[in-house]
Amino acid sequence: MRMIIGVDVGTSVTKAVAFGRDGVARASAARPSRLDRLPGGRVEQDLEDVLRTVAEVVREVAAALPGPPAALALTGQGDGLWLRDETGRAVRPPISWLDGRGGGTIGRWRADGTLEALYALTGSGLFPGCHAPLLHWLAEHEPESLERAAVAGYCVDAVAQRLTGAITVDASDASLPFLDVTTRTYVPDALERCGLSGHARLLPSPAAPGTVLALDDEGAQLTGLPPGLPVVSGPYDLPACAIGSGVRDVGDGLLIVGTTLACQVLTDRAAVDASADPAGMWLCTPDPERWLRAMPAMVGTAALEWVLDLTGTTTAELDALLDGSPPGANGVTALPFLSGAGERAPFVEPAAQGRLDGLTLATTRADTVRAVCEAIAYAARHCLEAAGLSGRLALCGGGVRSAAWTEIFANVIGRPVVIPDEPEVGARGAVAVAWRSLGDPVDASRWRSASRTVEPRSELRGAYEDGYAGYRDRLARALEEWRTSGPGS
Repeated sequence: MRMIIGVDVGTSVTKAVAFGRDGVARASAARPSRLDRLPGGRVEQDLEDVLRTVAEVVREVAAALPGPPAALALTGQGDGLWLRDETGRAVRPPISWLDGRGGGTIGRWRADGTLEALYALTGSGLFPGCHAPLLHWLAEHEPESLERAAVAGYCVDAVAQRLTGAITVDASDASLPFLDVTTRTYVPDALERCGLSGHARLLPSPAAPGTVLALDDEGAQLTGLPPGLPVVSGPYDLPACAIGSGVRDVGDGLLIVGTTLACQVLTDRAAVDASADPAGMWLCTPDPERWLRAMPAMVGTAALEWVLDLTGTTTAELDALLDGSPPGANGVTALPFLSGAGERAPFVEPAAQGRLDGLTLATTRADTVRAVCEAIAYAARHCLEAAGLSGRLALCGGGVRSAAWTEIFANVIGRPVVIPDEPEVGARGAVAVAWRSLGDPVDASRWRSASRTVEPRSELRGAYEDGYAGYRDRLARALEEWRTSGPGS
């Protein structure tokens, strides 16, 4: 059986999974990579360390196969800034999408109208960890890095360059923040508005759908695979997960309950509403006539891990804790915005901060944990509504390992949620794209993996509708405070 190895280069873990044309995983491997958290909200990675993880997982999976794979399919984290020279070497440590150093720039751009102007041009809402504020920050503080660089790219194309020698970028990665996603070309006025016209040379043109690269000698030495092996680079993890989760009809959505919440809905029309809050993004897909309206929030399991640590509990106890407090958490409420970079969807606010309210001496650990879990689910509903969800909703990510939390998501969102049985949906989606790029597309209806469905409980609908309304009211008041006083208000 012919197989393709899908490689998903995550923020902290790199995974490789071999899939046959039936969509069934045959072998897998994972390796952690290093994430460097530095003073001032800076978060960086080491490209050589990331490449080490790619080499190790590919070699392990390939060794478990009866012969060489038909291709490598790459996906991984998006945004951030991965500056490289002509040979693919980093000219400075790659900056993660979690990085907060661009927060001040975002604040100034919001005040002077740049955010609204850029949104009207491209439909992209900026946040501190995306290309525009990071390039602007480097132009002010490290101009020598930009002078040495040949390409300002992303994680997936950084790996692809070292495996194939090609300088390229997938249109999904390039979608934010300077691209017209309907023409797949950069908007010069968007670069000019951000003061970055002089650095346009660093942005490679998006590769055409179906582009296939080839493993060069360096890539072959790194992976242990034959030179010339086809390599398909992209889409990045958000669209790849959507494809791997069975999102195929207009209106279908995906919620990734990971370190952050990645909410996205498939659409056949990419139209910018200039009057809307400048948040979210339109993402290109492998189909030029389809886009994903994405609202990737900064809240997620990182907030859950924080409250578990705060209460001296663990993920192994999560379901019991959630069962130990009723809907509404006995009056405890939360705003789960704990990222040092603030929030990016469905609103942009670098000064956003977390809150716990309603605490008394009678409050239990279970109440506190449930309040945060419910708040994260409310944030997901807010994002999905903004993205235009109207069809099937799939859930994936580490958060769905908790049956009790998954039920909260279904109850808060108010619709059935579908959980794919195959956990590595990012690698799976990348492999599906690779088969298509090789001229042998899979049958989408048969490629959709087996799944289970969690139904919302009708008797809890009223309680969660009231809870969501209260969450939106508290958020509106907090936004006014953050935007008036900034962090620490």
